[in-house]
Amino acid sequence: MTDHVDPPWEPPLAGTEAEHLIGALDRQRWTFRWKADGLDASGLGFRLPSSSLSLGALMKHLAACEALKMTWDIDASRPWEPFAREDAHLWAFESAAADSPEELYALYDGVVARARERTAELLASGGLDQTVALGQQWGVTVSLRRVLFDLLEEYARHTGHADLLREAVDGRVGEDPPEDWRPVS
Repeated sequence: MTDHVDPPWEPPLAGTEAEHLIGALDRQRWTFRWKADGLDASGLGFRLPSSSLSLGALMKHLAACEALKMTWDIDASRPWEPFAREDAHLWAFESAAADSPEELYALYDGVVARARERTAELLASGGLDQTVALGQQWGVTVSLRRVLFDLLEEYARHTGHADLLREAVDGRVGEDPPEDWRPVS
């Protein structure tokens, strides 16, 4: 009998608070990526008549969220390129249509990998309770925990949007990727 190995998006059944939070965030990252995976420009650019959202725009927007939260919100450092701009969130939505699928997938995958590394470093050096830059402008204390929960919330919202868009593009539905799925990029 072989031991079952959970897919990388499965949060721990038992673990620390940080392991559960990162596990939940990673599940949303993987599920979103699966919803957007393997599409051409037409699929990534598809919009429902009642919305301006597309999977490509959501992918670039979530990459911007990752980049901004892991830089500006943590220590007020310059956001990772190409998001080092004041209008990064809006720009990400508006500019995605001009990007090729290869560019969008590479950007998203690269930013998420970098954010995972940054999060691991932060957890190792100070844990969830460490104070981060977000909140200094208002004179309040904000913890790394809050920044990660904000990112999880952003993913939950947009992964729901991705569910609807992907189903409209080609009928793909489901809560989690198949166990053997990995990004094509």
